[in-house]
Amino acid sequence: MPNITFSNPTYRDKTVYAVSGSHTDTVLKIARENHIPINFNCADGECGTCIVKVTSLSDKPRMGGFLTEKEKVVLKEHGKLSGEELERAEVGDQPPTWRLACQMIVRDEDILVEYT
Repeated sequence: MPNITFSNPTYRDKTVYAVSGSHTDTVLKIARENHIPINFNCADGECGTCIVKVTSLSDKPRMGGFLTEKEKVVLKEHGKLSGEELERAEVGDQPPTWRLACQMIVRDEDILVEYT
């Protein structure tokens, strides 16, 4: 089970365990279940309110889940995803740093999720 550490300048960091590979538990769902106040409006990948910065807490390269089509559009619109980063994600399986919490599915890796 991976650890997710949620970090925000206003709140104390909180680390929770997540079930990896469920294909249903998004970062936002896990945050809400653990009373972590990540902002969101639509929870459907269309508004960009829940953009988070995700980094690995291990020495291994990040795995991350695949970007959804909605996520690609919203992250590009908000200037958080370049064409080069998108190509690395799609071709090289190297996930970008910025993700939508409502779309990102947790894989078997320890990550830091920074939110505002």
